[in-house]
Amino acid sequence: MAKTAAVDIKELSRKINAGAKKYEKDMIKFMRDMIAIPSESCQEKEVVLRIKKEMQKTGFDKITIDPMGNIIGRIGKGKTVIAMDAHIDTVGIGSLKEWKWNPYKGKVDKGIIYGRGATDQEGGMVSMVYAGKILKDLGLDKDFTLYVVGSVQEEDCDGLCWQYIYKEDKLRPDCVIITEPTNLNIYRGHRGRMEIAVTTYGVSCHGSAPERGKNAVYMMAKVANEIEKLNTRLKGDKFLGKGTVTISYIDCKTPSLCAVPNQSYIHLDRRLTKGETKALAVKQVTDAVKRTGLKPSEFKVEVLRYDTPSYTGLKYPTEKYYPTWVLEENHPVCKAGVKTFENAFGKAPLVDKWTFSTNGIATMGMFGIPTIGFGPANEKFAHSVNDQVPVDHLVKAAAFYALFTQVYRKN
Repeated sequence: MAKTAAVDIKELSRKINAGAKKYEKDMIKFMRDMIAIPSESCQEKEVVLRIKKEMQKTGFDKITIDPMGNIIGRIGKGKTVIAMDAHIDTVGIGSLKEWKWNPYKGKVDKGIIYGRGATDQEGGMVSMVYAGKILKDLGLDKDFTLYVVGSVQEEDCDGLCWQYIYKEDKLRPDCVIITEPTNLNIYRGHRGRMEIAVTTYGVSCHGSAPERGKNAVYMMAKVANEIEKLNTRLKGDKFLGKGTVTISYIDCKTPSLCAVPNQSYIHLDRRLTKGETKALAVKQVTDAVKRTGLKPSEFKVEVLRYDTPSYTGLKYPTEKYYPTWVLEENHPVCKAGVKTFENAFGKAPLVDKWTFSTNGIATMGMFGIPTIGFGPANEKFAHSVNDQVPVDHLVKAAAFYALFTQVYRKN
């Protein structure tokens, strides 16, 4: 961490907070503009171009859109390299009947901006871009390199974007801030997850004489019962909580509606707590299936893969295994985050974890880059018809991001 005198940090914090407040109206407009652009996974092109326009307006030194479609803005060229990430894809809106307002209008009411992507998580992008503007205004962009990343396809496949950024773009930051919603708290990890498929293979026959065949759905019913029991046996962790497994989808194949199904399929959402690995999770599911008495030829357990092309048409296949990660509370990056918060806001932060998964599964889970989370909005509104972000959160997050670059230095 920087050896700046406490009095200097206090004065710097005052200037940065004032700078963030100065750009409140600009942040509101930028937020509303992004909400107005539908940007579901693999359809982010137009919102990426809107971000590029704002980065140009705020004076970024270099702006790149990589072959996958991620937008990466750079400020400074110092030795310490900091990356901040906001995924700029969103989920869909579901049924319009459930919304009290147009999800693409960016309604502003009593200091809160409403609309799809406000919570999860375009607000982080707004605050990062204006943190860059504040650093430029105050001449604080000399001793570090800051990369502001607007990443794609996270809602479809978290971490895929950073697999590409790390392996293909060769961006190797000293630390990363994930700007997913934390309600302005500091987060230092979350459970991992996997997508596992189980298929049962039966024997089809005419539905008028089911005894002649073997119903794959009945076979799967026994499997489902064992998966439910497995969930109760999974281990817990004091910080991250318990591992879980649940069936999120079920299907079958049958020659007709007058026939016994010869194949059934379930999709498992497996959440991994600290110490749980891919191999362990696959073994647990396989053992659960074996408890039903099925023969090896009658079932298959597999970890699924993702290969959907990005909006640029690029395919970057990956396994649907997203590792657990936790940064120790006494790690220099976490301590820098706490120090930044204390100086920016005059109080101690809550240091906690996400319930859901983020791009941190790649930055730290796969690549070991020290990672923390700090973002505007409350995650309880993510993916909901109450999607929202307080304007005050955008302003405070911008101040935090700008000040962090002055507090953290690689040892």
